[in-house]
Amino acid sequence: MKTILVTGANGYLASYIVRENQDQFHWIKMTRKDADLSDPQAVYDFVSRQDFDICFHTAANATTALCEEKPDLAHKINVESTQSIIRACKEKKARLIFCSTEQVFNGLVNEGPIKEDQEPCAVTVYGQNKIECEKYIHQELEDAVILRYSWMMGLSFDGIKASPSIVKNVMNALIHHQPTLFTCNERRCMTYAKYLAKQFKQISELPAGTYHVACENDKTTYESALYVANRLGCDPKAIEELILPNTKRYADRFRDYRLDATKLKGYGITFGTFEENVEEVLKDFGWI
Repeated sequence: MKTILVTGANGYLASYIVRENQDQFHWIKMTRKDADLSDPQAVYDFVSRQDFDICFHTAANATTALCEEKPDLAHKINVESTQSIIRACKEKKARLIFCSTEQVFNGLVNEGPIKEDQEPCAVTVYGQNKIECEKYIHQELEDAVILRYSWMMGLSFDGIKASPSIVKNVMNALIHHQPTLFTCNERRCMTYAKYLAKQFKQISELPAGTYHVACENDKTTYESALYVANRLGCDPKAIEELILPNTKRYADRFRDYRLDATKLKGYGITFGTFEENVEEVLKDFGWI
């Protein structure tokens, strides 16, 4: 049985994946208590002391505001600590599975879905951090898998706290009767994290390379929110009052972050459509 060191082990994706694959691998969980990512040397010291076959590097600071306000700190957390992990993996001849993001494409003006060979272009610090990490991985490691995630969604359960998602945001608006704006000038894939967790063992065995993790979705974020609200069986009047179109955000430049996951499909790893993903989430948690 292979041993995986997982960083950011308390995060949504990491904890979900560990839970679904606890019998497939021996897991070493790295959290902030073990090493703070703002201290790259401490990260290297901890990782280099561990004995593992694979490092699954999920830890990062993806908060756009913090990255923009404190770019030096963001660089330490997102880039320099990743470089420390790469150094340790190289020394141990261990495989790296690195979590990247659709945000490496947030500066593009062309329409998606975007394939893996598209040159990244980012206008945010976070996106630029991830691009720098990807380039460093290609430069330093022969055995690495880069996973570019779409917006991952789900709901919290069994001590696993889900990140904000289209499903959670729509539910919060409807349950708390809080009018909420959803972007009209944006298309993104929104993928149920369960699909990633259930197929992680296959993903861990992929040939080295970059892969897009995403379902198919032709809807704007606002249209996606309307779909979720309707599948929840909400009153049309409540939907009209609470699920609101944001026509101003990104009005200067329509953003299409959709990722093309055909490459993974070639290995039998699939994520379905947005509608199928929503259906699965709501059924799993007893909402439909």
